[in-house]
Amino acid sequence: MPLTTEYTTFTRDVFGRFICNTYDEALVTIDPNARAAAGLPARGDLRSFDFIIIGGGTFGAALAEHLWFRSTNRSERILVLEGGPFVLPEHVQNVPVLGLNAGSPRKDHLPQNEVWGLAWNTSDPLGFPGLAYCVGGRSVFWGGWSPRLLDSELPTNVWPAAVLNDLTPTNLPDGRKGYFRQSSDQIGVTQTNDFIFGAMHEALRQLLFDGLSSVDDAIALNQLPVPRWASGPTGIEKLEAPLAVQGRAARAGFFPLNKFSSAPLIMRASRAAWSEVPGNDFKKRVMVVPNCHVTQLATAVSQGAGQVTVVHTSQGPIEVPPRGVVVLAAGTIESTRLALQSFAGTMGYERIGTNLVSHMRSNYSFRLPRAVVPVLAGQDLQASAMFVKCRKGHGDGSVSHFHLQITAAGIKLGGDANSEAELFQKIPDIDTIDVFRQSDEDSIVMMVRAVGELQAGNSGNRVTLSGETDEFGMRRAFVSINPTQNDAETWTAMDHASDQVRKIFADVTPGTVDLPGDRRDGLGTTHHEGGTLWMGTSPSASVTTLHGRMHHVVNAYVAGPALLPSIGSPNPMLSGVALARRLAEHLVAPLLPPPLEAGFKWLFDGTQGSFAKWLHVGPGGFDYDPTEQVITARPGNEIGLLFYTAKAYSNFELRLQFRLDSRQDNSGVFVRFRDPRKPPPAGLNDPRIAGNPAWLAVDTGFEIQIDEQARDDGGDPHRTAAVYAIPIGGGAGQQAYTRGSSLQPGEWNDYEIKVVGDTYTVALNGFQTTAFTNTDPVRGRAASQDPLSGFIGLQSHTGAVSFRAVRVK
Repeated sequence: MPLTTEYTTFTRDVFGRFICNTYDEALVTIDPNARAAAGLPARGDLRSFDFIIIGGGTFGAALAEHLWFRSTNRSERILVLEGGPFVLPEHVQNVPVLGLNAGSPRKDHLPQNEVWGLAWNTSDPLGFPGLAYCVGGRSVFWGGWSPRLLDSELPTNVWPAAVLNDLTPTNLPDGRKGYFRQSSDQIGVTQTNDFIFGAMHEALRQLLFDGLSSVDDAIALNQLPVPRWASGPTGIEKLEAPLAVQGRAARAGFFPLNKFSSAPLIMRASRAAWSEVPGNDFKKRVMVVPNCHVTQLATAVSQGAGQVTVVHTSQGPIEVPPRGVVVLAAGTIESTRLALQSFAGTMGYERIGTNLVSHMRSNYSFRLPRAVVPVLAGQDLQASAMFVKCRKGHGDGSVSHFHLQITAAGIKLGGDANSEAELFQKIPDIDTIDVFRQSDEDSIVMMVRAVGELQAGNSGNRVTLSGETDEFGMRRAFVSINPTQNDAETWTAMDHASDQVRKIFADVTPGTVDLPGDRRDGLGTTHHEGGTLWMGTSPSASVTTLHGRMHHVVNAYVAGPALLPSIGSPNPMLSGVALARRLAEHLVAPLLPPPLEAGFKWLFDGTQGSFAKWLHVGPGGFDYDPTEQVITARPGNEIGLLFYTAKAYSNFELRLQFRLDSRQDNSGVFVRFRDPRKPPPAGLNDPRIAGNPAWLAVDTGFEIQIDEQARDDGGDPHRTAAVYAIPIGGGAGQQAYTRGSSLQPGEWNDYEIKVVGDTYTVALNGFQTTAFTNTDPVRGRAASQDPLSGFIGLQSHTGAVSFRAVRVK
């Protein structure tokens, strides 16, 4: 890093220089060829980036900061590639008025309003105005309304239970708060009334509370969760606006008094990373490279599974190490374009870009006489913000959610030279300020903004690749959005609810005046699009895993609203930050083994005593690591077997976790085989058994395979989570197999193997991969049928496969 900062015509770029690095500065820390080309001496401490985050906007910045925080005292390196420059150190409304506004839809794709650009084409000429190309992204500009999703907006038929168990609980198993609460604390919505208060707000809130029953689709307040700060039983506090504006931090060091953006997060991580190793970029754990547009990810694809090997950018390529992770965090549409551009040939490719969800939005503005609030006689007018949650049922039995954001302000524009600045900073939405300029000392301007969800699963809403190329020669995305009849009904209900809210206030005193303006905004203008890379257990019914990894690209993750299976009515800021924090924990924090479930008993609980109940036969061996509390296979010249000796089983459910060291590893779990310490049964004449008793498990039991390469022929009968070598089909003695997610080396995976009678079922990471009914009278005999059978074992074959948390019911 140079010792001096750069000058523009007007300024010294202290912020940019001490937060960001150039592409070349990052490259010479990882690439000896780049050092030689730059005339720099060779070094022995070059080290690749462990995490490459594509996009330094809202969620990429939040992810990078939490990755840095959670990997303290470790050595992981984080590279953030941002397509735009560093512009503002915080939210635009926290700094003096700059005239910055969000972009508008346009067809020429030219930049506008300093940083806004439209990277895609769309079927709606009034929608999807594009991206904020800058550090912090759209979080620098957003309105700040950030309610949490209700339980009814998290339907369990589309949201994976494991994800909800992390997002929604009061506390996680390790005692920390659930991720929704963590992100609420971080962005400043845990306390919803620490920014808006006072006589005008309280009076308007009381009017709304008294008249709420007249709003047809409003959810009854007794059906809504009670705010944590609430002090009374009336329910009126549930009308407070959930604004990401914080008057007092939830804990020391968190977001200070202002409106949330993620720019301070990435600034904090980058500067702290520099401070850890002053001036030594080679050891710096966080680097932010601006003006570095990612064009494509070079992906090696084999048997339907991919691995990103190179990140191509507008400034040059960046190689991804074998264990390196790439995170798509460039916004929903651009992340989807990258996935479509880069992952062709991988299984599930056809689902990328489907399930596009976004919001419909309506606005209704009117001016009230100040007499509507008698308590303000002779006082300055103030500001108010309130929130009403609504729900619309449809004829097909489905439900759509929407909400009303109600904002009010009275500003004396004539006499106060700072009134416009005060208004700019006080009103939550940057794009509605012009409405409130129409207030005066005798009136209060109110705006009712209705925001409603487009239902998920609409085949008419999707992102594809268009035939037009962009300035980098890559195909642009094309956004198609076609609301359903249910969506149209919801939008009508939103407008009707706005009318009813207006009536609540207008009926108090005569003189209400409606203000001009378009009632409905174009679809997509909310910048809330999501869903196109949604999470799920099943690789055949979702795009990403429970932790946001592409099912069949082993080192590509996603951060942001693209992960949402459904969107509900809230701005996805809070949900996206929650999922970013959750992903960071998954990537760097030690994953604890699961607890012992009711009815299960440990076969291996990580202790030396439980390991002593296992016996190894055959070549190679199995090592016990008392520090990590795992068993790791040490292969020999052919298969080996570690089996549990204390008991044999008939019907059972076996659960365990395993971890690959390489995608070339080969191992397995044997069930219901004969005791290798005993002679083979009469009639079994396999000469291999005499030299290696492990072959007895192959001949008398069944192996649940662990092999991402499906060695022998590449066929699914030899692939991970199949019953090894059993033909696939629906006939007698065949297995009904569906491939699970491709496995990432270094990541723990859950196996669940059930054996009842002659039926075997297998689930990998919560997804059932196979079901098989045995018709062979010799193999897989229960202990009740043969006291020498029914054993459970682990195989060593190729590579250092590890096992832990082995338990049985």
